[in-house]
Amino acid sequence: MTDKELYEKLTYENKNAYLEMTEEQKKEMFAFCDEYRAFLDNGKTERECVKESLRLAKAAGFVALDELDVLKPGDKVYKLNRDKNILLAVIGTEDIKEGINIAGAHIDSPRLDLKQNPLYESNDMALLKTHYYGGIKKYQWPTIPLAIHGVIYDEKGEKQEIVIGEKDTDPVFVITDLLPHLGKDQMSKKMTDGVEAENLNILIGGMPIEAEDVKETVKFSVLKILNARYGITEKSFQSAEIEIVPAFKARNIGLDESFVGSYGHDDRVCAYTTLRGILDETAPKRTAAAILVDKEEIGSMGNTGAKSAFMTMTFAEITEKLTGECSVTDLNRVIANSACMSSDVTAAFDPNFPGVNEARNASYAGKGVAIMKYTGARGKAGTSDASAEYVYLIGKLLDDDGVIWQTGELGKVDQGGGGTIAQYVANLNMDVIDCGVPVLSMHAPYEVVAKSDVYMAYKAYKAFYKR
Repeated sequence: MTDKELYEKLTYENKNAYLEMTEEQKKEMFAFCDEYRAFLDNGKTERECVKESLRLAKAAGFVALDELDVLKPGDKVYKLNRDKNILLAVIGTEDIKEGINIAGAHIDSPRLDLKQNPLYESNDMALLKTHYYGGIKKYQWPTIPLAIHGVIYDEKGEKQEIVIGEKDTDPVFVITDLLPHLGKDQMSKKMTDGVEAENLNILIGGMPIEAEDVKETVKFSVLKILNARYGITEKSFQSAEIEIVPAFKARNIGLDESFVGSYGHDDRVCAYTTLRGILDETAPKRTAAAILVDKEEIGSMGNTGAKSAFMTMTFAEITEKLTGECSVTDLNRVIANSACMSSDVTAAFDPNFPGVNEARNASYAGKGVAIMKYTGARGKAGTSDASAEYVYLIGKLLDDDGVIWQTGELGKVDQGGGGTIAQYVANLNMDVIDCGVPVLSMHAPYEVVAKSDVYMAYKAYKAFYKR
C-alpha cells in the first residue's frame, strides 16, 4: 500500500452529495423537492402543517388510533393533539416493549402574532399590533409582503379559518420602514435596535368611509370588511390565533435549481422528510413513529410542545391496544428501549459570513444530512450530547443504507448556539441524536436549503425507521 493509499484510508473528508448521486437519484430528488415545495405553500402555520400531514397520512392508509380497539403488526395509525400535533405510527412485528424508532420534528417557525387587541387607527391608516414569536431579526420583517393566517371565532361562536395574502388575487400586508433620506438616527443604532418590536405594526387599511358620529373611520371601514367576510367584531381578536407570515411562495433557487428558497424550512424541511419516511414504511420490525410538535421556537413548553406528555400518553395507548395492558413499568420499558432522531435543522456554512463557524466542524449545504452529537451553547448548555455508542450506531446505519451525511455543530463554541427537542426526549431516558438539514439564512423570512440535503434527510429517516 502506497503512502497515498494509506493516507486516503486513514483520513476522512465530507463528500458532495450531488457528486455521489446517480442520475436516477437526482431525478427522484428533484421530484421529491417539487412535492416539498407544495407542502411548504400549503402549511405556513402549525395547524396547516398538521392538516396537510393528516391529508397525506390518510391517503397512505393511516387511520385514527381512537377508531381501533386492538392493534396488530402492519397497522398504520395517527393521533392528533389540539390540531397542532400529530403522531403517526406503523406497528412492527417485534414486541413493542423492545422499543420504538421515533423521529421527531417541530412544525412551528419564527413569525409575528397579532396581539389580543391589535387593531388601531393612526393618521388615517389602520394598523395591527404584533408580538414576534421565536428568534427573529426584527429588521428583516419590514417592507416584505405579508399574509394573514389563523383561526378566529365569529359572533355566532363558530370558528373561522382565515388565509389572506396567498392567492394572486389577494391583497397582501406590510410593515413600513423609514426612508434612508431620513434614517440618520436609525442607521446609527445597533441592528438589534434599528427596528423596535412595538413598531412591527401591520398596515391593513387606509380608506376612510363616511360615517355619522364615528371618529375612526378607517378602522371602522376595516371592521366592516372583516364583519362582512367573517362575521367577526373587534372583540373576536381577543380569543383569536392569528399569525403573520411572509407571503412568498417556495421557489427553486439557482440556474441549476439546486436550492429551495422558502419561509419555514426551520423546521418544516425535517417535518416533511420525517413524514414522508413514515408514510413509506410498511412492515418494520420495530414499531416506527413520527411526531410533529409545536412550540420548539419558544422553548417547547405547553400542551402541544415537546415537553408535553402527548407522546408518552400515545405510546401507552398503543402498547395497551397491542398487548392488552400497559402498566407504568411497561411504558417505562418501551421508552427506555426506544431510540430517537431529533429531526431538526442546523446552520449551513455561509461563505458570506465565514467567521462565525469553525470550518472543520461546520455543516455545509450540499454535503448531505447533518448529524449533530450535541447542540446547546457555550459549554454544551441545553443539550443531550449523544453517547459514542449511539452516534456510531446511527453513522453505521446511514453508511449501510447509502445515505450521504456529515457532522456539524452550530457555530464557534462561544459564538452562540441553539437547542432542539433532543434534550427533552433524552430526559425521558431515551437515546437521541439530532439529524437534519443545513439551512442558509436560518430564521429569516426566506431561508435556503440544498435539494441534495433534503433528499438525504428523507433517506436517513427511512433508514432509521426500518433499522
